[in-house]
Amino acid sequence: MNKLQFLRLSHNMFSGNIPIEITNLNNLQYLDLSSNNISGVIPLHLSNLTGMTQKKNHLASLYYAGQSGNESGFTFMVNQFEDVLSIITKGQQLIYGDGLAYYIGIDLSGNSLTGEIPLDITSLDALINLNLSSNHLSGKIPNKIGAMQSLESLDLSKNKIFGEIPASLSNLTSLSYLNLSYNDLSGSIPTGRQLDTLNADNPSIMYIGNSGLCGPPLQKSCSGNNMFTHASHRSNMQELDGMSFYLGLILGFVVGLWIVFCALLFKKTCRISYFRCVDRHYDKVYVFVALSWASLTRNSAAK
Repeated sequence: MNKLQFLRLSHNMFSGNIPIEITNLNNLQYLDLSSNNISGVIPLHLSNLTGMTQKKNHLASLYYAGQSGNESGFTFMVNQFEDVLSIITKGQQLIYGDGLAYYIGIDLSGNSLTGEIPLDITSLDALINLNLSSNHLSGKIPNKIGAMQSLESLDLSKNKIFGEIPASLSNLTSLSYLNLSYNDLSGSIPTGRQLDTLNADNPSIMYIGNSGLCGPPLQKSCSGNNMFTHASHRSNMQELDGMSFYLGLILGFVVGLWIVFCALLFKKTCRISYFRCVDRHYDKVYVFVALSWASLTRNSAAK
């Protein structure tokens, strides 16, 4: 069924694996298999679902715009769904009518899926909703998740996902709902203009149930970062102390030299005493050197 665009089989009693052949539906733009008993891994090669990419949807929009002047089958398809199809997204149930034609999403929540989140899923850059919550998924969140620029709702809660939250998550400028709660995530929570505006009333709710996470908006501070900051601060203080010591040494030498110079320049008695002292020491040194040289010469001649 390679022309299939909407596939909704949620809230049934399906079991077994998701068939790999589902990735051959290159016109598919909405897949809902939520609330079943499906197990196994999420199929690889999700990049074959080109109906969920920007390029494919741009071409589709141009085609539908060209059909707006007549009673196309597309118009009939939109009208028959008007105010009928409800979709769970952004943590709530929303009714879609005409807007369904442009809705692109994957909902595999409430199953028994295992394994990692496929890296290929990040190529679906037209995806608006991705819900993989309440499964047994493990592994890490793909680092390239920031490439899914159309994503408005991301729910990965209640899994066994571990590791750090990718910094690229802050690149999702369209994101308005995020739930990463009840996993095994660790490390510092990334910050960004978009992430900092989510769940403004209680932003920590997005991350609860991850004992290893730290940093705002959680109350737990990142001790590693604090240690690094303190070590850096101590290093800077040591460098500053060393510079201050040498600067003070040079300044003291210059000031002392100028005091001696001014005393010799403006006070005659000091100047006379100074030069007499210099002459006296000069004579002593001269006599010592002369006698030492004469003694050395005699000893050499005797040998």
